[in-house]
Amino acid sequence: MIRVWFNHWFSTAYGIIELMKKDEEETIYVIGTNVNRDSVIQKVCDEWYTEPKVTGEEYIDFCLSFCKEHEINVFVPRRCMTEISRNKGRFEEIGVKVLVDDYKAISILESKGDTYNYFKGYENIKIPDYRTVTTACEFAQAYKELSEEYEQICVKFVRDEGAMSFRKISNNLNAFERLKIYQGTSISYNDLYNALSERDKFDELMVMPYLAGEEVSVDCLRTDSGTIAIPRIKSQMRHERIVYDTNVISMTANVLHKLNLEYPCNVQFRYHNGELYLLEVNTRMSGGLQMSCLAAGVNIPNIALNKLLGKDINWSIDDESEKVVSFIEIPKIIR
Repeated sequence: MIRVWFNHWFSTAYGIIELMKKDEEETIYVIGTNVNRDSVIQKVCDEWYTEPKVTGEEYIDFCLSFCKEHEINVFVPRRCMTEISRNKGRFEEIGVKVLVDDYKAISILESKGDTYNYFKGYENIKIPDYRTVTTACEFAQAYKELSEEYEQICVKFVRDEGAMSFRKISNNLNAFERLKIYQGTSISYNDLYNALSERDKFDELMVMPYLAGEEVSVDCLRTDSGTIAIPRIKSQMRHERIVYDTNVISMTANVLHKLNLEYPCNVQFRYHNGELYLLEVNTRMSGGLQMSCLAAGVNIPNIALNKLLGKDINWSIDDESEKVVSFIEIPKIIR
């Protein structure tokens, strides 16, 4: 039996855990924890606990104690992943393998600005034009410069997850007309400038052209048998297309090689005027991973687990044809 711990993952990790448990040789026993005691993930876990609301070294101490108390073999972190990666050696000292890449790569990728600086000028990888700002005045100057060359501008804090801070600057609707439509991520220049002006200085904000083409989310894993790369073209609907474009696959391989990433990750690109640009790299399994695995007929979570344990699992992908994949919500009673 392999005892695996998932700490505070998002709800779609339900499918990730289901996939990881599908092992032909071992029983995969999953222990889940979450700050939210009612997280739906508990319905697919064998044991479930509530996490303390602590951070930093205090949280690392909690994780180490939890691993000892529950005899964890493999730790699959999401919460505080950067700090856990920094302290990976401490977990290995107590016999716990951690499904996380090296701290050097993760520390670069947790900042969008550091990521773009890292890849600037690297062969066959395009990054968007951008500015990083920390004051409203700097934002105004960056917006002015970029607006002279690009039709629409967007912003996002450089340290962000799930594009929570992403805003697209749109000035073509008056205030009354905006009441009639779903505003989504759109914001006017004046509203954004006024919001930023409430702080003398704020965390680094990235200002860049809005890339108007399709977004491609690639679920990846490097193995001894080759690199698994499953590109999903995202849409505003629930369905996504799996298209094995050679340009996407090649650029993804370059990203993984440059960073030397060994464990599951998600590389995001976006098209603009026919050119493919790197958006970001997430060093964790994505929320849409189960759709990729279903469409490609490959089990990334289980292959990754076995790789961490020193086992090479045979895999193959049917990449000859385009597929459309979607999902449905299934109700679960928590308690």
